[in-house]
Amino acid sequence: MKRSRDREASELFAALYPRLAGWCRRLVDDDGTAHEIASPSFTPLWARWTAVDEPRGFLYVTAANLVRDHRRKLERERRAVRRATTQAAVRPPQEQADPSVRLMVQSLPERLRVPILLHYYADMPIREVAVLTGRKEGTVKADLHAARELLRVHLRRSLDATR
Repeated sequence: MKRSRDREASELFAALYPRLAGWCRRLVDDDGTAHEIASPSFTPLWARWTAVDEPRGFLYVTAANLVRDHRRKLERERRAVRRATTQAAVRPPQEQADPSVRLMVQSLPERLRVPILLHYYADMPIREVAVLTGRKEGTVKADLHAARELLRVHLRRSLDATR
């Protein structure tokens, strides 16, 4: 029994890891960090192996949480550096008016960002996003619509600022 479970886990890892790591890479824009996030995403899955109905969705939600934790850690480190020194050279550069969709998606409220990431970046159907987020399909559709509208406004504002 243990041997077949181990084999099943190995097959799942081989099938899902490359795509999960690629998805993380798009979110953090760094290959090494993406792998540092994708690998430990499997640990909670192995701990709950028999209780998880949808391992793929579980992995993507876990990875999204780890990405959020990573960003929070980076922000804490930036604040600590700013407090520790007042030298202009150490301060992070001012954000430019960058119409990058990735940056705009990151700026969305979490309620809208998670469905966008799962649906468009992880290529999950709305039904699966609804199950993973604990929302109704209609709510997920409305959140996706609201997120697209916000992104459209941000992009238009960004493009107008560069003209």
